[in-house]
Order: sequence, then C-alpha cells, then structure tokens
Amino acid sequence: MSSILQTAERSSRLDPSENVIFQRHLIAYKEAAKLVSGTVLEVGSGEGYGILELASKSEKYIAIDKFGTTITEELKKENDIEFMKMNVPPLNRIADNSIDFVVSFQVIEHIQNDEKFVEEIFRVLKKGGKMILTTPNILMSLSKNPWHIREYTPFEMKEILKTSFIDIDIQGVIGNKKVMDYYNVNKKSVEKIRKWDIFNLEENLPRWILQIPYDILNRFNRHKLQDYNEDLVDGVKHTDYSIENVSDKCLDFFCIATK
Repeated sequence: MSSILQTAERSSRLDPSENVIFQRHLIAYKEAAKLVSGTVLEVGSGEGYGILELASKSEKYIAIDKFGTTITEELKKENDIEFMKMNVPPLNRIADNSIDFVVSFQVIEHIQNDEKFVEEIFRVLKKGGKMILTTPNILMSLSKNPWHIREYTPFEMKEILKTSFIDIDIQGVIGNKKVMDYYNVNKKSVEKIRKWDIFNLEENLPRWILQIPYDILNRFNRHKLQDYNEDLVDGVKHTDYSIENVSDKCLDFFCIATK
C-alpha cells in the first residue's frame, strides 16, 4: 500500500501512458533551466528528473521531498547536490536569505497551509532571489483530484502569492493542437467514468477515502488512452507546450515571484 501512496502523484518518464503529463511537467523544467543560477532549492523533487535539468545550471543544488529522490553517483560527482527528506512547510535547516532560486513544481496544491508555504519560500530567498512555481489551473481540471488540498483560478493564484511577494509574474503552460486533441479525448473518457458516480461521491466523501480509487481509475484511464491513441500519446513532446500569457485556458500556472 505504501508504494501506491508514494507514487500516486509522481509522474514517471518510464511509463509511456504518462508521457503527455510528463512532457507537460518537463517544459517547466526546461524553462526554469534558462533562468536559474547560484544556489537552487527544489521543493518537491519527486522522481528527480528535475535534477537532470537544473543541477548543472547551479553552483549548489538542494533537493527536498517527503519521499526519496534518486540521485546517481555520476550526478553527485559532476554537481554539488544535497538531498533533504522532509515534509514542508517549514523549510527546516534552510537559512534565511540563502537561496538564489526556489523551484517548486506541482507541489503547492498538496500543501495544507499554502500561505505558510509561500512565506517560507520568501524567507529563504536572497533579496532579488526568485521563486519559480507551477500548479494546475482548476478551470482546466477534468475532475476533482483528492490528492490535492485545493487548486487555483488565475485570480486565486495571484492572491496567495501576494501574501508574501509583491513582484509577481504569472504566466501559463499552453498546449498546442496535438496536446489539446489529447486533452479532449481524455475529457470524454473521464466524463464516461464520472457518469457512474450517481451519488456524487467525488464531492461528498472525504479526500482520503477517494485517493486510492482515484489513483487506480486515473492510471487505468491513462493506459486505456495509450492503448487506443498510441500515436497521439507517444507523439507529444515538451516542445508541444509553451509558456505564454496566463489565461483561463492554460493547463498550469507558471509563476515567477521575486523577493
């Protein structure tokens, strides 16, 4: 059971059925790699594929996750990498004004106290340091995700960042026609599954009860989409996504906030 819980919200590059969501996450790392330097802290390093994109751009790379993150000996030899296993917030053992860039992708939606989370990131950043953060746009979510404490509208995203930051730039992760073709196929498939929820359990049951059923159905759905739309699923690359002005139609928010 623990392995299921651990992997439920950790996108894998090794599962072909997850390629579309993996590439969607990868574009954020590719864009962040153009920006980061100095001491970089990643909050929520997951399976560690972000380390492959960002560690070489950093003088020191610190990764935090509540589960283990794979860091190969080769990566350690080539880069100054430190891993800390912890739940956040707070960012224990990270000193005030010590970090040049904080990267946190697809994490804040899992945090109970999101205001404290943003406050802690602000605390550890140097003056002029930047937070780069992504999270799903609730307006484009296909169902309620019980693994998420909450999701945000564009307005709500800005409001939570404003609790600590003043200099805020919110952009969006946009998919091209290929991505949106997959989105629409996925949407129809999810709608078929949700029709069975005649008692509206999605809204009425506690999140913890729904997490494992959701995870099983989500994986089943992705594998079904892979079986029947293999060329479409396999064909999506990170270059099929772009970072553009935020809108109601963006899939994720791509936020840059400066201390």
